[in-house]
Amino acid sequence: MNFWEYVAGRHQQLLTDAYQHASAVFQCMVVATVLGVLIGVATYRSEWAGNLATTTTATVLTVPALALIGLLIPVVGLGVPPTVIALTLYGLLPVVRNAIVGLRGVDPALVDAATGIGMSRPARLLRIELPLAWPPILTGIRVATQMLMGIAAIAAYASGPGLGNVIFRGLASLGSANALNQVLAGTLGIIVLALLFDAAYVLIGRLTIPGGIRA
Repeated sequence: MNFWEYVAGRHQQLLTDAYQHASAVFQCMVVATVLGVLIGVATYRSEWAGNLATTTTATVLTVPALALIGLLIPVVGLGVPPTVIALTLYGLLPVVRNAIVGLRGVDPALVDAATGIGMSRPARLLRIELPLAWPPILTGIRVATQMLMGIAAIAAYASGPGLGNVIFRGLASLGSANALNQVLAGTLGIIVLALLFDAAYVLIGRLTIPGGIRA
């Protein structure tokens, strides 16, 4: 059986795994984005606090994904919980770092002008600083999503959802008829999902970032 015959015969299961993979990454990125932006907002005014936030989230990336998921299994069990926790932690660094950089890059004159007309601190943040910091934040989200697409495959080690299960089944049965097809199908599926997500982010950027800021 060649690769295309394998895909045609198992397309329903592959589509289900792809949906679960995309759903896990998307949901974890939503959580990582909210947490990352909140951390950035809380720390960008202080050099010390900003560096601590960046260093702390960067430290997570030094832990191998397989080791982190393995450490989480005794605490939260198998399946979705260790997958969600691990992916969210890994997605924080690019969002936190870019949120801090973006907020610090806002022209102080604009903030002073907003203060001068009586705008409150929350209003300045929501109406001026965060919109102007959105382009680098979106870039951080794009980078984090691409990272999580690959890391999510390792979640199969903890019985997590997604295309990693296809890859792991193929690796576990190397030498059998469809082992290589399974690994290839899972890998190509992740690549396609990553490209689709990135295209969606490009579209979001075009819709939410004014032309002057993009330039």
